[in-house]
Amino acid sequence: MIEYNIVEPAGILRVKPSGALTEQDFAGLTRFADDYLAKHDAFAGMLIEAQAFPGWESFAGFASHLRFVRDHQRRIERIAIVTDSAIAHIVEILAKPFAAAQIRHFPFGQSDDALVWLKNGTKPAAKAGTKILVVLTSHDRLGDTGRKTGFWLEELAAPYYVFIDAGARVTLASPKGGQPPLDPASDTPDAASLATRRFKDDPAAQAALANTVKLDAVRAADFDAVFYPGGHGPLWDLAEDPKSIALIQDALAAGKPLAAVCHAPGVLRHVKSADGRALVSGKAVTGFANTEERAVGLSDTVPFLVEDMLAAEGGKYSKVADWQVHVVTDGLLITGQNPASSGPAAQALLDKVRLHS
Repeated sequence: MIEYNIVEPAGILRVKPSGALTEQDFAGLTRFADDYLAKHDAFAGMLIEAQAFPGWESFAGFASHLRFVRDHQRRIERIAIVTDSAIAHIVEILAKPFAAAQIRHFPFGQSDDALVWLKNGTKPAAKAGTKILVVLTSHDRLGDTGRKTGFWLEELAAPYYVFIDAGARVTLASPKGGQPPLDPASDTPDAASLATRRFKDDPAAQAALANTVKLDAVRAADFDAVFYPGGHGPLWDLAEDPKSIALIQDALAAGKPLAAVCHAPGVLRHVKSADGRALVSGKAVTGFANTEERAVGLSDTVPFLVEDMLAAEGGKYSKVADWQVHVVTDGLLITGQNPASSGPAAQALLDKVRLHS
C-alpha cells in the first residue's frame, strides 16, 4: 500500500510505500497528485519515507507511474528519500523520470531534516567552519592477483557531498599524498551513482583528489572529525600505518568523532584505547561482512577479513543482509558495513559533530 498526503502550507507531496505495491496503489496516488496539480502549479517537493522497500520491481513501477509530472511539464524540484535501504539503487531508479530534480538521501528517522531541505534547499548546515579530514589509501596492488585496487569511489563521493552540501570544509589525505589509487572495479557503469558521476564531473573535487595531503602532515587537532572511506587498499597500508593509528588515537582522545566504512574499519586493527586495550573491545561495530567478501571472491586474497578482525579484537560486531545499509554508532566511533552505508555514515558523523560542538 501507499500512504500519501500534502504537507501544508509548504505543498510537499509526502509518500510512504509499505508492503506489496499494486497497480491500484499507483492509480490512487496518481489521481491524488493530479487533483492537487489541477489547483496548483507544482509540488514544492516530494518526501518518500520507507525503512525498507518491498522490491525493486515494485519501486520501479512506482517511479514510472510518477511520469505524469514530466508529461504535464510539472516540476518537482527536490526529492528527499528517507530510508535505511540500499539507497544507491533507489536513487538511480528515481533519477530516470526526474532528471531535473535534486535528490537527497536522509537516514531513516530524519524526516524533519528532510523537510527542512525540501523547504529551504539545504540540509541542516554544519557548524560554521567545520573541518572534516578524509583519509584515503595509497595502496594499489590487490595481493598477488596482479590486479589493481585502491579506494572505492562511492565511499568517497557520497560522504564528500554529505559534507560539502552541509557547508563543511573537506581535506583529503593519504599516506603518500598526491593522487591516490582508485579501485577500477568501483568506476564501472554498474557501480556508478549520482554521487560518483557528480564527483567525476566536479573540477574542485578532482583537484582535491589529485593533490591529497601527505598523512604525516596532518594533525587531528586541526579538524573536527575524521572519515575513512574503504576499498581493499586500506587493509594493506592504513591498517598498519603508525601515522594513521596515531591520528585515530589522537582524534578520539580529543573528543573528535571518527567514522570508517566498508573495509575501512580494518584501520582500527592496531588502534588502542587510553587503557591499552583494543579500541574496538566492547564497542558496537560493523564493517564489510565475510559473506560480502566471499561474494566478491577475495576472501583468500585480503590480508585479513574485517568481520573476523573486529570480532577477534573484542568488538560487538553486527551486520545486516549483504549490500544493505547498516551504520553503527558507539560513542565517538561510527562504522558502516558496505558502500551503501557510506553516505548514511557520513551523515551520522556530521550529526555527532553538531552534538559535540
